Amino acid sequence: MFVQITKEEYLKEISKKAWYQTNNIIWTVIFIYPLFSIIDFIFANTFWLQFFIVRIITDLIILAFYSFFQRKNYNYRVLLHLSLLLLSITSALLCNIVDLQQLNIYYLLFSAIILFFNLQVFWEPVNSIIQVLMALLLLAVFFRLFSQYSLDLVITNGGQFFFIIALISCLVPGARYKIIARDVRSQILIGKSNEQLKEQNRDINEKNNIIDAQYEQLRKLDNQKNNFINIAGHDLKNLVGNIIMSNNMLKEDDYRLSGDQLELVGYISEASEKMQYLLNKLMDVKEIESPEMKFNLEVFDINTEVTHVFKGLIETAQMKNIHLVDNILKLPLNVNLDRVFAGQVFQNLLSNAIKFSQTNNNIRVVTSLQRQKFVFEIIDEGIPIGQEELDMMFNKLNTLSDASGHIESRLGLGLSIAKLMTREMGGELVYRSDDNGNYFRVEFYVIN
Repeated sequence: MFVQITKEEYLKEISKKAWYQTNNIIWTVIFIYPLFSIIDFIFANTFWLQFFIVRIITDLIILAFYSFFQRKNYNYRVLLHLSLLLLSITSALLCNIVDLQQLNIYYLLFSAIILFFNLQVFWEPVNSIIQVLMALLLLAVFFRLFSQYSLDLVITNGGQFFFIIALISCLVPGARYKIIARDVRSQILIGKSNEQLKEQNRDINEKNNIIDAQYEQLRKLDNQKNNFINIAGHDLKNLVGNIIMSNNMLKEDDYRLSGDQLELVGYISEASEKMQYLLNKLMDVKEIESPEMKFNLEVFDINTEVTHVFKGLIETAQMKNIHLVDNILKLPLNVNLDRVFAGQVFQNLLSNAIKFSQTNNNIRVVTSLQRQKFVFEIIDEGIPIGQEELDMMFNKLNTLSDASGHIESRLGLGLSIAKLMTREMGGELVYRSDDNGNYFRVEFYVIN
């Protein structure tokens, strides 16, 4: 998170901080400075009343300056310079008219005023140096006009303390100014960071609310989907049950049927039993979506199963004038899989390949043994479906975008089920669609 401070923001906060410090100084002076008359009463009894009046007048002038500068929003530095100048005039005058015995007291008092300002003020060090030089100049002027003592006596009776304290106090504002300026910058950064965090938090809360609403909507749709599949599954089970029952009635009168009819009755019986098995498995949507599916594993020749699927789809292909090329391995390859689900994988892939292929086309069905794996391949060198289209079809319940005229409207449920079954039975399914056509490949481990 990057926070940038503009010059205007920085100067505004610096001004607020400076005026806060200035307020403290001015109101402290206004309340404390008249109390210095107590020291005058003790150590300069002869003219303490006059200086009490001077201190009150100084306070009133400082208060007037303060009100004027606040109202006009003038520079606080000028206000501080004027205030300290007024205090320096009265302090420098007292230091030059009191008796020698009280010089230490008044020089220390003057030093305290200078030190207080430099400890509290928020300005550049050069301003403090100017004020100290001004104080020394005022002391020199009043010394020449009013002092009755030599320079040596003045220096040894408090002048040296004032000089040392005044010079040392000039070092304070520089460090203080840097610290406060850094503190102001940090406060601005923290404030802006907090605002950004609050804004981000609001955005997160809004997005969370949107996600919650979408989740609730998806949950309802999922429930509707499950209910629909359950209802459709039960209805289909009833229809398949009727087909099985009717087919069994035909079997009872098999002596009346020809050889071709008996073969068709056998196909109907096998297909209906597979359909009933698949419905029992697939009707439970929770089982489909669970991490593990239950299979009835058995050892069987997988090439025989592929041949059975191949023969069952020959007439479907002929309806579209599509020629299925049989490159199925004639040697038996045994696998330990669920026979019905494995057959359904091949059925879904080959039937979809026929469905999505253009007319007057050849589709090759190839099986082989590669590195102890049974490999089932469908090779269609016709017009490609498109890789993005296949990606969508192999994701459950994703519909395809509008296709060109030679491709039928379709839903990728059969292919996504084939992918799911293959993965759950420990196999691998890959596919691609490019300029060379469409290609599907399934691999399962064989038994030694």
